[in-house]
Amino acid sequence: MKKISLKPYLFAGLLSVMALAASAQGALQPATEGFDKVKADIPHGKLDSITYTSNTVGTTRKALVYTPPGYSAKKKYPVLYLLHGIGGDEKEWLNGGQPQVIMDNLYAQGKAVPMIIVMPNGRAMKDDRPTGNIMAADKVAAFATFEKDLLIDLIPYIEKTYPVNKDREHRAIAGLSMGGGQSLNFGLGNLDKFAWVGGFSSAPNTRKPEELVPDAEAAKKQLKLLFISCGESDGLLSFSKRTHEYLEQKGVPHVYFIEPGVHDFKVWKNGLYMFSQLIFKPVPPSVFLNKAADNK
Repeated sequence: MKKISLKPYLFAGLLSVMALAASAQGALQPATEGFDKVKADIPHGKLDSITYTSNTVGTTRKALVYTPPGYSAKKKYPVLYLLHGIGGDEKEWLNGGQPQVIMDNLYAQGKAVPMIIVMPNGRAMKDDRPTGNIMAADKVAAFATFEKDLLIDLIPYIEKTYPVNKDREHRAIAGLSMGGGQSLNFGLGNLDKFAWVGGFSSAPNTRKPEELVPDAEAAKKQLKLLFISCGESDGLLSFSKRTHEYLEQKGVPHVYFIEPGVHDFKVWKNGLYMFSQLIFKPVPPSVFLNKAADNK
């Protein structure tokens, strides 16, 4: 076995998941059994449906908001904007991933910073329902339009309505599939707005790496965490892989976590589980070490 090289990124593949758990000293570990199961004997956060005015779209739009256990208007919270896939809406994470359960359990174990999670509809158009041909050109284009809706309409609404910190260091964005591509596009394209960026099984809408990170030195200085994960049997893996390879070439620290799995919520829930534990606090240096084992 060759020596494990240490580089400013982490690659965890099928052969390295066990090595990761053993060597990262608890810094980054996949979810354990029961992480997504409701526990009655712990404090629970609250889910609300909100409506905000979108000048971008010219209508009112909906989003779900999760506030953590012990939420108080007298405190200030960071915010994670959590985005869905091409066939979903603001309820996709709720229905398929139950992020409120994952987060309640993490808080009960003291593993995450209390945060507000906003789950919007990333299809920014007047009829934003995931009906008919979800691949229609206007519906696909609406996912790009959401960048403006997010920055100009939704974020200001959240910051006016909830007791949140309004600086980039307290603002994160992550998503699955189409939402993963949006998160990389919008997060890396607006580093003055987001310091924490995560893409889970990011879709073909993900911009080319050289467009995502045209200035590697600026990204190194501004990013607190860039997290990329995907299932090793996912047909969209190439989009995550090309981004990782470019970041590796440019020396941009990031997490690249490849696990057994396909394009489904098993992988996405694990992505949220790991990402949410790392954000809004100092990231352990060991997270950015290459733990991949080479059996040759």
